[in-house]
Amino acid sequence: MFQRIVVGTDGSETANAALDIALGMARENGATLHIVNAFRQPSSAAHVAVAGAAVSADFAQAMAVSGEASKELLERAAARAKGVNVEIHSVNDSPPDAVLAVAQAVDADLIVVGNKGMQRKVFGSVPNSIAHKAPCNLLIAKTT
Repeated sequence: MFQRIVVGTDGSETANAALDIALGMARENGATLHIVNAFRQPSSAAHVAVAGAAVSADFAQAMAVSGEASKELLERAAARAKGVNVEIHSVNDSPPDAVLAVAQAVDADLIVVGNKGMQRKVFGSVPNSIAHKAPCNLLIAKTT
């Protein structure tokens, strides 16, 4: 039924619970699992890059660490996916926008998110944002 499943992770316990559900669904369906992690470069980095100015070595290394840490987290998550075709996506964006962008790019059939934050009435929680904008089916897993 599902061929392309997208799940986001930040490495937390609740994200791992959603990842486990997505892994099980991918196994059952023979689907490709797209695991997404969002990271943010410091906003001043974007301004420096746009301006074409030189960036200090320390600042450039701090920016690389964010992306590198994201890739390492994704590699650890992918290592849990025995017997599942996995693609990892490290995205420089907010978590909801990163998940939605990957879902759109891979023409996902399903997005899996945890319910952490759903009970809050705070605008912008990750599962709420994804639920309102998902381009495909959405499973909100009980992870709390």
